[in-house]
Amino acid sequence: MTDIIIIGAGVSGCAIARELSRRKADILVVEREEDVCCGTTKANSAIVHAGFDAANGTLMAKLNVEGSRLMPQLAKDLDIHFEQNGSLVVMMSEKDRPALEKLYQNGLANGVEGLRIVERDELRALEPNISDDAVAALYAPTGGIICPFGLTYALAENAAANGVRFRFDSEVTGVEPTDGGWKVHTVKGDLEAKVVVNAAGLYSDKIHNMVADDNMTIIPRRGDYFLLDRSTGGFVKHTIFQLPGKLGKGVLVSPTVHGNIIVGPTAIDQEDKEATATTQAGLDDVRNKCGICVKNLPLRQTITSFAGLRAHEARHEFFIGEVKPGFVDCAAIESPGLSSSPAIGRMVAEIVDGILNLEPNTDFIPTRKGILDPKTLPLEERAKLIQENPAYGTVICRCETVTEGEIVDAIRRTPGAKSLDGVKRRTRAGMGRCQGGFCSPRVMEILARELGVSQSEITKSGGTSKLIVGTNKDSLKGGGVQ
Repeated sequence: MTDIIIIGAGVSGCAIARELSRRKADILVVEREEDVCCGTTKANSAIVHAGFDAANGTLMAKLNVEGSRLMPQLAKDLDIHFEQNGSLVVMMSEKDRPALEKLYQNGLANGVEGLRIVERDELRALEPNISDDAVAALYAPTGGIICPFGLTYALAENAAANGVRFRFDSEVTGVEPTDGGWKVHTVKGDLEAKVVVNAAGLYSDKIHNMVADDNMTIIPRRGDYFLLDRSTGGFVKHTIFQLPGKLGKGVLVSPTVHGNIIVGPTAIDQEDKEATATTQAGLDDVRNKCGICVKNLPLRQTITSFAGLRAHEARHEFFIGEVKPGFVDCAAIESPGLSSSPAIGRMVAEIVDGILNLEPNTDFIPTRKGILDPKTLPLEERAKLIQENPAYGTVICRCETVTEGEIVDAIRRTPGAKSLDGVKRRTRAGMGRCQGGFCSPRVMEILARELGVSQSEITKSGGTSKLIVGTNKDSLKGGGVQ
């Protein structure tokens, strides 16, 4: 019997796994997809909220502020791209000052540090491309931007280094109590554990309802985004929000840690938890709203659009706690879930520790080194690296200057990349202007070689998403048509 099974390998599940690995325990993470970071975590705004928005007194507010405070040190320990660039909530009319003041006071009550209201002149000095109609803004210097993929992979890799096991392609079909624990039914067979943690994201209601006396309903809330080319880097420096008002909550405009500009999202409730396609109406909504606070935004430099789903529950609150003996919910984790993840990991680990009374893991490894990017090295060090390992001198993705050495490293890690998307999210190969149009065949070759499989077995994102189907006529007996 396993000590702990964590259902879900998103940022919450991986944060919980890492924190639990500080204790002596047999820990297994069970994930329905082929990799970590395949659900809500892979498609969001990539920002770390300061914590002024969530209602005071809620668990969401508490964990948001705590997670934001923990993130800088966590980023250092795990070698993650993170920048505390600050955020601005922009007021477009003097009539909205009471709403801005209310948001400011809520942030103070939540314990957000450094909050202040900046007026027109200072706002323009902070952001030259802010709208000419902007009157004032709430400035939160502790707001930040991060790579959500990098954070999740770092948490998973560090958890694995400390003994946590991962089981992929293992959708949970049932959970039932047993003497001394729980039986977890998966498509790959049954598992048993003393404690089960439900961190299943959009499907946390499904897992909850298998066990709990009350029913939970998760509403998939779709958010559509534009991602702009890195040539737009520097157009804005802060994460810019619109103050909610007559025109709705609006959309954000923010830099990314990789030098892009991200614009969005919408907030559209839907029934289908798998429908992540963008819509014309959704993208038009983003396009119409993004210019309210930021002028002359270069949307013509868009390189891709995408949509993600948030696990919204009607009460708009995180649900974390032991709902049955040995069964712990970490459910309804929507925005600011990414920002809160370090604190979520700590809270759930403490709950589980209280159940099992675990001993400290005195051999715990707190740090992890990320994938080496040759571009970050001085020329002399880069030349030495290439001499020692020529793969770091072979550029596979020209748009993002990703080398074969980085891709091989991403595949060989634990847990490592097994698909085109797994490589893309770990290395950025395929995330540039051409969106993988040129580098994908070479990445497939490397994946096939490293995994010891045929290229026909390589997928975009696991499951049935194979990239090569059918038969080339030249491979047919006789060389095809004569």
